[in-house]
Amino acid sequence: MQPEISILNNGLRIVSLKYPQFETVSLGIWVNTGSAYERENMNGISHFLEHMVFKGTAGRSAAAISEDIENVGGQTNAYTSREFTAFYAKMLKDDLELAVDVLCELVTSPQFAEDELVKEREVVVQEIKQTYDDPGDIVFDYMQAEAFAGQAMGRPILGTAGLVRSFGAGELRAYMKTNYAAENMVFCAVGNVDHGQLVKMVETRLSGLQAKTSFAADRQHYTGGYFAEKRDTEQAQVILGFDGFSYADERYYAAMLMSTVLGGGMSSRLFQEVREKRGLVYSIYSFPTFYTGAGFTGIAAATDNEQVNKMLPVMIDEIKKIAAAPVGEAELKRAKAQVKSAILMSLESSSAVSEKLARQLLLFNRSIPIEETIAKIEEVGVEDVRAAAETIFASKPTYALVGNVDGHYRYDEICRLLKA
Repeated sequence: MQPEISILNNGLRIVSLKYPQFETVSLGIWVNTGSAYERENMNGISHFLEHMVFKGTAGRSAAAISEDIENVGGQTNAYTSREFTAFYAKMLKDDLELAVDVLCELVTSPQFAEDELVKEREVVVQEIKQTYDDPGDIVFDYMQAEAFAGQAMGRPILGTAGLVRSFGAGELRAYMKTNYAAENMVFCAVGNVDHGQLVKMVETRLSGLQAKTSFAADRQHYTGGYFAEKRDTEQAQVILGFDGFSYADERYYAAMLMSTVLGGGMSSRLFQEVREKRGLVYSIYSFPTFYTGAGFTGIAAATDNEQVNKMLPVMIDEIKKIAAAPVGEAELKRAKAQVKSAILMSLESSSAVSEKLARQLLLFNRSIPIEETIAKIEEVGVEDVRAAAETIFASKPTYALVGNVDGHYRYDEICRLLKA
């Protein structure tokens, strides 16, 4: 079954995939904007806007937005990432038009009332403080800031308390006018949905959107760097990272499979060597992050402060091994099975499928058949994995640490271990 795609006169793409056996529909509006598309003095406005649109529209109060959805048993939410903002819902099929109406109001007629602005600024500031108070969360912000130093991609999605408190209705409206254009958006629905009816519903409500965005994003590039913050914690949170690949890079699947072999699951090299054999960590895993024009490959670990200097050489040794020699055929077969099964299992979730389709339209302007994805995974050979690892781990490292930093390896020492 293939998705159906329609394009309105203003360039808005509408995509749907019908599952006639479902009683529900997962739907949403995805916007190709986020913290990586913000100027420095506007850092955090994408996320703050995501909050504020739920605080009242031309047709509904803040209470009515949630009540109208929940009165019929539906669910709605939103998120902001570095490159995407999404507003989504899951409803019974008979309540589709209600959800379409609410979602379209969120992106066309938010009111930004002053009393709501005052309250929501402090809500977001509390969210910022909560992130800072969690070493396992904040270490990722520190990592990102060093990996993409001095760039929008390196700044926190939530922004800073000072900037959030400076945002008013004028800034929010200007940001929407610049970024919330039809060519920059996708409306997606997956479940028991008729495509023709969906198009009519959306066209009635979103045909008046301006067609083109006036924002030109800066090119993002990996830099690498070091950040350590001393905290009185029992465990240290550690991330060692390197350059990566973009979504469109032909080495995308090789990098994903390499990361899976290295640190994806309990059978991975890092988990077996660092935790199971040596007992040096509680958790350790690798993660590839792909962006439109850049990427990042990281290894995250949580361990006793006293164990960090024992763990790092072992971690680095595994990095060197995977870059120096092809992985075993059995390892690659297992990694392919892990990646393929995760993709195929996600197809059983209408919410996950709608997310996937919307992102594909925004990134590649087409939906990618699952058969094409599986074929690309199967094409990857052991030498492709080694070559991807060699390229990635030859880059300048990023090292972020939150914990008792006294006596831990300095950045120059980590660089020396990697080159030894």
